[in-house]
Amino acid sequence: MGNPRARYTLEFKIEAVRMVRNGQSQAATAKILGISTQTLNAWIKADDAGKLNGAGKQVSAEQMEIARLRAELARVKMERDILGKATAYCVSRTRA
Repeated sequence: MGNPRARYTLEFKIEAVRMVRNGQSQAATAKILGISTQTLNAWIKADDAGKLNGAGKQVSAEQMEIARLRAELARVKMERDILGKATAYCVSRTRA
């Protein structure tokens, strides 16, 4: 999963929490973003406690959009990889 020494931006953390709040499972979100479920759970708890706001830092709309697009790109790459494997499997089955 993720690097135990990795540092994540506030925008990245907020976007990860937003994905879970919008109905995506914690396990799927963690896998898409390449982080551990424990890390994601800690960010969700921090958000619930009001401590994920960056101690007064303002997050611009542009920064939020970048974080959203990064998460979407990670999701699309994962879907592409899954579809590629499924296509390879189907092609090999039709040739047999």
